[in-house]
Amino acid sequence: MSAPRLARSPGGAVLVALAVVGTAVLVLPLVALLLATPWTALPTLVADAQVLQALRLSLLTAGCATLAALVLGVPLAWVLAHDDLRGAWLLRSLVTVPLVLPPVVGGVALLLLLGRRGLLGGTLDTWFGVTVPFTSVAVVLAQLFVSLPFLVLSVEGALRGADRRRALAAQTLGASPAYVLRRVTLPAVAPGVAAGAALCFTRALGEFGATVTFAGSFPGTTRTMPLAVYLAMDAAPEQAVAMSVLLLLLSVAVLLALRGRWLGGLPGAHAARSGRGPR
Repeated sequence: MSAPRLARSPGGAVLVALAVVGTAVLVLPLVALLLATPWTALPTLVADAQVLQALRLSLLTAGCATLAALVLGVPLAWVLAHDDLRGAWLLRSLVTVPLVLPPVVGGVALLLLLGRRGLLGGTLDTWFGVTVPFTSVAVVLAQLFVSLPFLVLSVEGALRGADRRRALAAQTLGASPAYVLRRVTLPAVAPGVAAGAALCFTRALGEFGATVTFAGSFPGTTRTMPLAVYLAMDAAPEQAVAMSVLLLLLSVAVLLALRGRWLGGLPGAHAARSGRGPR
């Protein structure tokens, strides 16, 4: 049913109006940001040495967090996609906790785990002389903590929607679970993996609360773009706006670059492209 036809009924008109308001809530802040952007001075503002330093650190740490999420998240999603796993509901609940947990609480939890007096941090410091907090590694761990669930849930959804007959045939022929996952299942759910990786990367790129709590804000080491934006809001508002626009453009570019894979990895995407949907 098209939107104009839907709007002819009283109930449909209310739904369309609410949808317009919901769209405005998402779009108008971005419009305000773009209108406030000093476009003529934008190249100079983003070419500042401190901005480029924060940008390089953000891209590097977000990339590392995404790679770590792929290594850890794909097997975790594969485990969750098996309905015969006992306690799967509890494991899935634990995976989704970072989605609803305030990021700053995640930073505190990481600090209590890996700080010098933390559950594991004391041992690392005493036995190996390794200190994790307030380092670039801490930034990666904070980003991984908040972004990993996006990849896991995306890949799990793709695995559940995939045709399992080829995997079952490979297992019948004696293939190991690792071989089936690597050579049969993963190629079939590649769009879902790409979609999850894109979400993971963009979420890691914008992480603030857990990073500032667990890693601090040291230039060149832990001061990522979101932290630089926050610090520039008082001292250099135009630069803060310029960095915000740069982050926005980077996030949109990632999603646009993976648009086809993103749509392919979503449940119901094929039906949407073929014109099938709710009537």
